Order: sequence, then structure tokens, then C-alpha cells
Amino acid sequence: MSTPTRWAGVPLTDRRTERRALLIDAAFGLFGDGGEAALSVRSVCRECGLNTRYFYESFADTDDLLGAVYDQVAAALAAELDTVMAGAGDSVRARTRAGIAAVLGFSSADPRRGRVLFTDARANPVLAARRTATQDLLREAVLTEGGRRHPGSDPVAAQVGAAMYTGAMAELAQQWLAGHLGDDLDAVVEHALRLVLGP
Repeated sequence: MSTPTRWAGVPLTDRRTERRALLIDAAFGLFGDGGEAALSVRSVCRECGLNTRYFYESFADTDDLLGAVYDQVAAALAAELDTVMAGAGDSVRARTRAGIAAVLGFSSADPRRGRVLFTDARANPVLAARRTATQDLLREAVLTEGGRRHPGSDPVAAQVGAAMYTGAMAELAQQWLAGHLGDDLDAVVEHALRLVLGP
């Protein structure tokens, strides 16, 4: 448990911010390793060495905390995508390849990320709602990218293409994380790229 001197001299706002971060990191580890059954107020507080009263300083319940875990992992993936896309240049093929590789690589580099973003997102209502919102953002990003490269294209066709791409990416990530596609990331990315853009 926390000691009386742990927060001595630390401003209240900074203390709360640090404790919130500790709780999120603890929940990420517990959920990522053991799923929803491993997550409770007591287990999270025990994991990061905080008194349970500090939990309710930042979160209403474990669902609220789990949503924050998803948001943190999703933000890290978004930052990774921004970086790789910025370095991919203007080629549609290069940018698409970079994006697919980043999603799959990020999610499998630490399997706990994949569990939060994809694997358990179907069953847990908190994660499912967050995932739906994330897919909506991805679809909008695909539409924006397509509109920039193909101005004046059929809007319905663009919507259909964006919906199919985002749905396919979610399923591809599920299959990759489950180990059903082997362990050669480059090969999986190349196969996906050919299906999306052709040879």
C-alpha cells in the first residue's frame, strides 16, 4: 500500500495524474495477461501499490478504468500510424503497406495491446463500444485519404470501399493475433496489400 510520505511535496494535481497513470498501467498488465476476470478494484490497487480510495479519485468503476486503458493503447497505435505514414511518402501502395504493417506489428509486438484493441473487444461491451468509435474514425480517415487522392469520385463507392477496408483490417488483426496466419508479418502484409490494391 502507499506510504504516508509517497506523495510528500507533490502538488495535488500531479499526484492525481500520477496515480491515474499507475492505475491504468496496472489494469493494462492485469487485463492484458488475464482478461476481464483478472480486473477488479482490489487487484488493480494491489498491483500498483495504491490504497483503494485512490481508485475512486479517478474512476467510477472498472469499466471506466478499462475504457481508459483502451484509450491509452489506441492513442499509442494512432501515434505509431502517424509516424509510419509520415515516413511512407505519397505512394498509395507504400502508405497502405505501412499502415497495415503498423497495425499488425503494434498489436502483436506486445500481445496485451492486441487483447485490448482486438481480441477481447468483441466480448466486452466497454471495449466493443470503444472499438466501434475507433473504426468510425479509421473509416473517416480512409475516406479523407481517398478524397484527397481521387477528388470527385463516387461518394457511395468511396463509403463502400472505406467500410470494407476498415472491417477487413479488424478481421485481419484478429486472425493475425490468433496465430492463424503464420508468423511472417511481411508475407501477411504483402498478401493483404495485393487483395486491397491488386498486384
